[in-house]
Amino acid sequence: MEETPARSRPRPAKTSRAEPSRAELSPAGHPDAPQASPGVIASGGRDAGGHEAGTTSPKRAGGPTIAVALGSGGARGLSHILVLEALDELGLRPTAMAGASIGAFFAAAYAAGMPAREIRHIVTATLRNKGEVMRRLLAARVGRLADLFGGLGNPVLIDAEHFIDGFMPEMVPQNFEDLAIPLKVVATDYWGRCERMFEHGAIRPAVAASLAIPGLMRPVVHGGHTLVDGGAVNPLPFDQLRAKADIVLAVDITGGHGTETKGVPSPFDAMFATLQIMASSIVGEKLKAGAPDILIRPNVNDFRVLEFFRATAILKASEPVKDEVKRRLEAVLG
Repeated sequence: MEETPARSRPRPAKTSRAEPSRAELSPAGHPDAPQASPGVIASGGRDAGGHEAGTTSPKRAGGPTIAVALGSGGARGLSHILVLEALDELGLRPTAMAGASIGAFFAAAYAAGMPAREIRHIVTATLRNKGEVMRRLLAARVGRLADLFGGLGNPVLIDAEHFIDGFMPEMVPQNFEDLAIPLKVVATDYWGRCERMFEHGAIRPAVAASLAIPGLMRPVVHGGHTLVDGGAVNPLPFDQLRAKADIVLAVDITGGHGTETKGVPSPFDAMFATLQIMASSIVGEKLKAGAPDILIRPNVNDFRVLEFFRATAILKASEPVKDEVKRRLEAVLG
């Protein structure tokens, strides 16, 4: 698929800024070392992509390889960080990754070589500053009168590409080819009514498209297609990884409705919850056709799609998933 250039300003592929304007989003002290081949862990300390090295990776040890799929689900996706931390603590590095929506965002950061602990630090530091978060969201809002009157905007509509400009860590390179771990990003082709998978060319517009929740973010035009949230067609893209590794681990956060089972939801809650219900149904049908080798479902049902400011509570609720990931991986790896 031919990719079109990203609209965001050019960035260095893998460098940290000395005096970042977005301090919370700039990885501090990240090693600027050459990348190792996917699946290979450097001896001691961190691997060449920056991930913590405990034991050798399965590929280097001659054992099975692992691929990881991170699913869609809004703020619930903060639980993906715990899964990635478990991989780092085991010293395992995926040979490939795939992501939809918020899963694509975190998969891109991890595939760029960011250790999971660093991703956690950036996320929590950013979300603690509500004023700065709101400032960036307002800056990403679709505000041109031409867009509003042309049917492309509303008072809260966000430009997904500007959103990525404001929140994507600078460590993430411009192109898929420069990632430490191969990555596939899922988006939905609005007019084609089908899935579009991006794994070459510009990363940021692909992730922006995957994040473009209808009603909240404007569709993204990229690669000759009009694209919206990847969760609309493939909220858990583990099927894209079957040929990439011996073991496929998938993290499903479509979940249920938590403890609230009565009453009439607000129009906003109803819209996003309905998207989650649809995503959960899609995942259920996919699992009937063939499940991943390891399916992880963090206990995040009590959190709504946009409750990012409850990051501390979401991470705490997700903490047990680390032991589950370790236990299940150790069981299959021996």
